[in-house]
Amino acid sequence: MTTIYAIGDIHGHLGPLKVLHERIERDRDRHDTHFANVVHLGDLIDRGPDSADVVDWLMQGQANDLRWIVLTGNHDQLFLEFLENPGFHNPQLRSDLSWLHPKLGGLTTLESYGVDIAAHRDTLDLWRDAVTAVPAAHREYLKGLPRSHHAPGLFFAHAGIRPGVELEDQDPDDLIWIRRDFLNYTGTHPALIVHGHTPLPAPRRCHNRLNLDGGAGYGRSMVAVVIDGGEVYRLTARGRQKMPVAR
Repeated sequence: MTTIYAIGDIHGHLGPLKVLHERIERDRDRHDTHFANVVHLGDLIDRGPDSADVVDWLMQGQANDLRWIVLTGNHDQLFLEFLENPGFHNPQLRSDLSWLHPKLGGLTTLESYGVDIAAHRDTLDLWRDAVTAVPAAHREYLKGLPRSHHAPGLFFAHAGIRPGVELEDQDPDDLIWIRRDFLNYTGTHPALIVHGHTPLPAPRRCHNRLNLDGGAGYGRSMVAVVIDGGEVYRLTARGRQKMPVAR
């Protein structure tokens, strides 16, 4: 395996994201890994207060540092779908949910772009303001984000993969939405699958996958790791902390 850094779900929290990048830079200096890429696992937006600033910061960061890789997540897709068609309902969502539902956090994203989300505004009214408020550059950036990244021995995707399907043949929707069939699978994959999407109290390393969604969207920790020499280390304020394989 190559040396590579990864950051789990961001969900509109710029401060913790910057802290993790500072830890990565310190780790690079300490272990001479300045060549290593940094993979962000998607869900850049929603729930947190800084979605617009997160997108802007990542855009600028990628423009200045070719080692940054940013993947898309299901929340990022829902945002784009709303901007394209406010009446569209993604079939992956329950019938009683929409991107604007408080559970999903779309309203906080619109607010971060300066949209007035006062109560009792209808969807079409919010959409008109959103189309004006969200910069075209942000929309194009989000549209262009890949759904996966492959490195030697590693495969990165926001949600995971469909077991038994070759990595190059994965359904794009599975890469950002899959849960049960992937999470319950105990067999081996063609690579270690590094993912987020399903929040946990702490990151979890299994023999076939690595979940980095620490629950930042629910006020818990954002997670960064470094995979180096076949080992996985969580990056903490004190440096590397080796992650054991869960039983």
